[in-house]
Amino acid sequence: MVKANVGSWDRWARVIGGAAIVSLAFWGPKSAWAWLGLVPLATGLVRYCPAYDICGLSTAKKGS
Repeated sequence: MVKANVGSWDRWARVIGGAAIVSLAFWGPKSAWAWLGLVPLATGLVRYCPAYDICGLSTAKKGS
């Protein structure tokens, strides 16, 4: 199991932002690019970001 590296405020920003971007696939310009919103949505839901891991970053509290 991977260690969570996405903190609570970061997590909610990713989930809300990702869902908003994905919603553009259904409402608004209906662009296929909107599906890229799945990336922040998924990383927010699982609380793990591979890019943070590569860069050695973490917004999670110690011990999470």
